[in-house]
Amino acid sequence: MANTALADPDSGLSQAQLAARYGLRVAGERPPLGEYARRLWRYRHFIASYANAKLVASFSNARLGQLWQVLTPLTNAAVYYLIFGVVLKQDSIPNFIAYLCTGLFIFNFTQTAVQSGTQSITGNLGLIRALHFPRACLPLAVTVTQFQQLLGSMVVLVAIVLVTGEPITFAWLLLVPAILLQAVFNAGLTMTVARMGAKLADLKQVMPFVLRTWMYGSGVLYSVALFEEQLPAWASRLVEFNPALVYIELARVALLEQAPLLSSSLLQLWLAAVGWAIVMGVGGFIYFWRGEQEYGRG
Repeated sequence: MANTALADPDSGLSQAQLAARYGLRVAGERPPLGEYARRLWRYRHFIASYANAKLVASFSNARLGQLWQVLTPLTNAAVYYLIFGVVLKQDSIPNFIAYLCTGLFIFNFTQTAVQSGTQSITGNLGLIRALHFPRACLPLAVTVTQFQQLLGSMVVLVAIVLVTGEPITFAWLLLVPAILLQAVFNAGLTMTVARMGAKLADLKQVMPFVLRTWMYGSGVLYSVALFEEQLPAWASRLVEFNPALVYIELARVALLEQAPLLSSSLLQLWLAAVGWAIVMGVGGFIYFWRGEQEYGRG
């Protein structure tokens, strides 16, 4: 027995001890949070390239190509304006066309990111199983793709705002930090629904109903003053912290001179926007990281 132990130094060691001795690790093992963030940063060029490829591919089969980035929100705005502006006559809102388009374009940024993010893991199982990379690259690429689409939409939105009579003011500069904060919020939310979608295959069927309810509760199509008129005081206060409403309101304040607001002050809106970006951005990242070992298994 002594000769055998000398001949084979690994005899009697457990699998865990053997792995530790030779520096082996479990395939797909979740790295520490800090190391995971550093790896993700090293893959930033992959995220950007993948996002660009997805953006081009999404319109490759359409005759008008990437022009649909602009035509889709414009068509939605035309339909909703017909209903809420012409039929229901929202006369209490100055410049209702710009008010409506701002709400639709800003909410569409979050809506499309969530819809695509829900399937960012389940729709890329082949890539996940073939290559080793931080899986957070996929939902983050979704956010980058939708952000690029938003930038194209913003050009159209600015044109609509100008055509409908709004002047150019220094307040327009506030649109930049508002959109950047929304992008951070969207990134965290997209990572959250990506993990949930990886576990619950039926989530993508439920999400359109959730997003439609969220849209109607975010003052996209009508004056947010209706919340104060129709809801109890406590419910109205709760609505004020709806993240979609917060980012929409900041965009309207930046672009429109007479945008009707809830009772919350502008400072409160900015604090809520920063708070939501931090909570959802950091929380969504940690939540997704905790499920890193699960993606592509089973």
